[in-house]
Amino acid sequence: MGAQSRLFGTDGIRGCANVEPLTPETAVAFGRAVAMKFGQPGKRILIGRDTRISGPMLESAVAAGIAAMGIDVGLLGILPTPAIAYLTRQNKESAGIVISASHNPYEDNGLKIFNAQGLKCDDALENELEKMILGDELRGKGVTGGKIGRVEALAHPVARYTGLMLGRYTLGSPGRVDLRGVKIVVDAGNGAAFETTPRVLRGLGAEVIALNVQPNGVNINAGCGSTHPEAMQKAVRENSAHLGLAHDGDADRLICCDEKGDLLDGDEMLAVIGLSMLKRGKLAKNTLVATVMSNLGLDECFSAAGGKVVRAGVGDRYVLEMMLRDDLNVGGEQSGHVILKDINSTGDGLVTALELLRIMQDNGELLSKLRQGMRKYPQLLVNLKVREKIPLEQLPEVTDAVKQVEKDLGDKGRVLLRYSGTEPKIRLLVETREESQLQPTADRILAPIKKALM
Repeated sequence: MGAQSRLFGTDGIRGCANVEPLTPETAVAFGRAVAMKFGQPGKRILIGRDTRISGPMLESAVAAGIAAMGIDVGLLGILPTPAIAYLTRQNKESAGIVISASHNPYEDNGLKIFNAQGLKCDDALENELEKMILGDELRGKGVTGGKIGRVEALAHPVARYTGLMLGRYTLGSPGRVDLRGVKIVVDAGNGAAFETTPRVLRGLGAEVIALNVQPNGVNINAGCGSTHPEAMQKAVRENSAHLGLAHDGDADRLICCDEKGDLLDGDEMLAVIGLSMLKRGKLAKNTLVATVMSNLGLDECFSAAGGKVVRAGVGDRYVLEMMLRDDLNVGGEQSGHVILKDINSTGDGLVTALELLRIMQDNGELLSKLRQGMRKYPQLLVNLKVREKIPLEQLPEVTDAVKQVEKDLGDKGRVLLRYSGTEPKIRLLVETREESQLQPTADRILAPIKKALM
């Protein structure tokens, strides 16, 4: 993993909308840089966004930057991140741009890029784009007259994407899913999947109870969706639903609950999907890609089944980089990003849900039964807002505390301390065999952190 640049974090450029680097001026430069790097005559660059009030502002600025370089723009409007990646690849476009801050509050927004294959940029390419945006390379570049690119809204992008998904999973297809008689609660988080996920599930025959599907620009992720799944859990219990599905703002991740209303995180969903594929001989090299945050119980259940787990850095693009490097087809994060590379090139909350439903259908078992294939070890994740991200190596009291805890835990637990790549936060993960050890162990590290960074 390369060094983090000033603009790009673990998932594109992220920040408060209309504050640098998420101003219209920088968005125009971003669009110009993307056009210079990816643009091809006769092909478009697609732009899609989530439901934030700042989305149209940034969309217009990015589109202006691209058109100024003589490249056509196709506007997709509100559409999930995985749909933008999917359509970029399907339509053989030059690139796709997503305007979203995922699970962040509505005040934030972000810019990220997919190449023609629907893949996110690596660190080296992001650094190259950053130099173009912040430097002089774009100065004086651009076209005039009839060479200026056209900016056009594409016809019916929601219908096109949902139609492609239905075509993959409908009756008669190899991986068909028949949801007649299945009741599903969907919490779209007032985000980008407020139309797409309910439409696909209903198209496959499900009875859908849809929550938070009335976005107004400022209610995205507001006490709902994957970061606040309580309403989904309650609705599943009250309606005797078979399961519940909750998306983040751009729907590249999923958190779900079983028919009892008990939550499954990304590790547990990876276990259900990965173990099923392992059993069916569909898991490439019998290997699953997880991250350093993933539960040790995932390694244990795959080892017992004859498979193995390898770990990438935190961030779904690092998971995908490892998958591409080692020719693997399943990976993901505890946060609910699950990448099924045989279907899509990025985390896809809808596809994850459909695969879980297909496994339930094929096995004739409820999710509460399927999840028992993995025994989770107790974990505690603490997120603290910090005044600045001082490199950890410059905080000896903190690093000494971590080393002492690791020594005391030995092979009976682990600790992971890192800064968030998208927010001014530090994240501490503690994992132990006994739940009673979690908080005391965390407190030993949190004390010097609070003294140094808060």
